[in-house]
Amino acid sequence: MLAITKGALTIQIYVVKRGDTLNDIAMRFKTTVNEIIRTNEIETPNQLVIGQTIVIPIRGQFYEVKQNDTLYQIGRRFQISVEELARVNRIRPEAILPICFLLYIPQRPKRNINSNAYIEPRGNQVSENLKLAAREASPYLTHLDVFSFQAQRDGTLREPPLDQLPEIAAQNRTVLTMVVTNLENEKFSDELGRILLTNQSVKTAFLNEIVRVAKKYQFKEIHFDFEYLRPADKDAYIQFLREATARFHQEGWTISVALAPKTSSLQKGKWYEAHDYEAIGKIVDHVVLMTYEWGYSGGPPQAVSPIGPVRQVIEYALTVIPANKIVMGQNLYGYDWTLPFVQGGPIAKAVSPQQAIALAREHNVSILYDETAQAPHFRYTDANNNEHEVWFEDARSIQAKFNLIKELKLNGIAYWKLGLSFPQNWLLLSDQFNIEKRTTS
Repeated sequence: MLAITKGALTIQIYVVKRGDTLNDIAMRFKTTVNEIIRTNEIETPNQLVIGQTIVIPIRGQFYEVKQNDTLYQIGRRFQISVEELARVNRIRPEAILPICFLLYIPQRPKRNINSNAYIEPRGNQVSENLKLAAREASPYLTHLDVFSFQAQRDGTLREPPLDQLPEIAAQNRTVLTMVVTNLENEKFSDELGRILLTNQSVKTAFLNEIVRVAKKYQFKEIHFDFEYLRPADKDAYIQFLREATARFHQEGWTISVALAPKTSSLQKGKWYEAHDYEAIGKIVDHVVLMTYEWGYSGGPPQAVSPIGPVRQVIEYALTVIPANKIVMGQNLYGYDWTLPFVQGGPIAKAVSPQQAIALAREHNVSILYDETAQAPHFRYTDANNNEHEVWFEDARSIQAKFNLIKELKLNGIAYWKLGLSFPQNWLLLSDQFNIEKRTTS
């Protein structure tokens, strides 16, 4: 059980145990069943899943002491001194804490952060589901990142549909970001990247085209997601970003890039080598670290963004990029793998946290939590007797990432991507951070 302050209220994360009912949980935390249902968008209130997380707005903030907890450990976790914890709870600093003792945690000021989310319209129009997702998320966002404006080999851009996205962003004082990619035929193209970065006439036309389109839609930030560039084009990419930054800053725009999740400047592999953290970090306004997809649709089952590898990438980035330029990438989804996993076999299906809970409930299995990865997971057997393994996100796993942002004093978070429901994330995000908003005029 974990509590997070929200003004006069606290957001309490509760993990469902065997025999729990919403009525029992509501009575324990002195709230109502309807409030819990509304906050968590629970579709089947009479069928809770063991291991499911529930977030509960309550009055007051308390931490339930666990075995071997000390005031020092709890204080470090909440960034409060032992002396302050002891004072407000009227206990001695050296006191041995009884298990299940409710320790009051004083409220601390919230940090300002940038919150970004990618949105990917496909086809000729923005789907109603994506419009709804944009409306629901924009109040919690600094930037709404439209993915993507696809570069062509002549320097022109293939535009995605926008429909009402500019209006939705403006209504919520959310900056609309233009995401430019080297996607070609649904894949990142190293050859397209080479042409854009090394052919001077194409590069000039490309930069002119970005400026033209950005003015047309009144974008205020340009974000480059150039992936799988050839290692030989690393210096050309750096020079391109220098030129782009100078050009965009003249217009009063900011510039950002997505970076592959590296843990060393010497890291090998086509995804990594052209992304020079130190050089790029000196040029652009901020970077988004793609700290997800360790568990991916074509790979074996595992957490999508396990906390250990995420920390390793960020800690390396901090050695060469200032913390106030670093944005942590975060998935809003999980995957459902069919077992046994076979490389090159059927790919995993993306699922939202809400869908994952529904699967566990449908197949009457408990949700487990991996303390090392800080991620929920479970297995089930489908109607065709195929075994499945599901890894996803819940309130506990997203809380672990928020703690990392606070500890390492990062600029913010960037979500990939809108369209899969995760209501607990937005509640916890707004509860713990002040989301920066900027003028869009």
